[in-house]
Amino acid sequence: MTAFEPAPAPGYVVLAAYQPPEVLFTRQLRSIQAQTLSAFRCIIVADGGADDVRAMMRHAVGEDDRFAVAGFDERVGFYRNFERGLAEVPLDAPWVALSDQDDEWMPDKLAVLVSALDRAALVSGQARVVTYPDGVVVAASTHRRSVSAPALVLENQFSGALCVFRGSLLQTALPFPHYPGPAQVHDHWLAVCAAVTDGLDVVDRVVQDYVQHSSNVLGEADTARLGWRQTLRRRREALRAETDVRGLRAVAKSLYAVNAGWTEAMVDTLAARVDDERARQLAAAFSGHRRRGRNVRTVVAAARRGEISPRTAVVHLIGSAAWTVTGGRRS
Repeated sequence: MTAFEPAPAPGYVVLAAYQPPEVLFTRQLRSIQAQTLSAFRCIIVADGGADDVRAMMRHAVGEDDRFAVAGFDERVGFYRNFERGLAEVPLDAPWVALSDQDDEWMPDKLAVLVSALDRAALVSGQARVVTYPDGVVVAASTHRRSVSAPALVLENQFSGALCVFRGSLLQTALPFPHYPGPAQVHDHWLAVCAAVTDGLDVVDRVVQDYVQHSSNVLGEADTARLGWRQTLRRRREALRAETDVRGLRAVAKSLYAVNAGWTEAMVDTLAARVDDERARQLAAAFSGHRRRGRNVRTVVAAARRGEISPRTAVVHLIGSAAWTVTGGRRS
């Protein structure tokens, strides 16, 4: 594992913003401004509407020159917007934290997580899940945990808003994999990159409130309640809206896209960038040229260890098999 030594240079907070609710946005920016680890720059990446975002930022933090807006006219969605923000981070940045636009950080969040980067390339804390505006505590902790690399590829355990990672990880992670459809997730990709380089860790400490409201892109409470049938139905409905494909082929494609396709895209990208035994092992199980038996054994083993849910195992194996037998494997 590569040694990590904290540097005097500032770290970077990358916050992706899209039409942020002003009350929540202001609260979040002020919680970042109040961090006890104060040597940072905060890049707010506006996915359209940069002037409005800049005005809200100035109202929230005043003339604090640690905060700046990088505005883009073209809207690309949260996955690509985080990619644009990370591309703004200098190559020599000692650490990077990701931020949503509507949470609230504890004052020592950065200090706690950055100090843990001496043992892993990417570190996650825990969050308290709170609804807005009524303030009901849905869960006292998100219970994030470290798992093996194959299990992580199948089922993400790392939410970007809870994570800090070494700046050097961007040499592997950028650019993000190109994958059609909504399955692509920036924090999943970053965690997988860390898993095959200098490792992952979880600090069992609540470092922020994870705020749930009607405009969340990905909601913690909703995700926890969503069953595998609902997952597949949502993906099938999205596919019908995106393409004219119908019938058995449409069903096979939607099953594939939910999990197996995104897994394949991540692993194929890693195999092209990382010359490491861990990357090669993942490629044997999940890449576009995976071994069918190896794929099944790896998924079943992760489920038996309790590292992934039975739902994830079923969705992945059905999707992988269905798309293969219809002759539509991703090129």
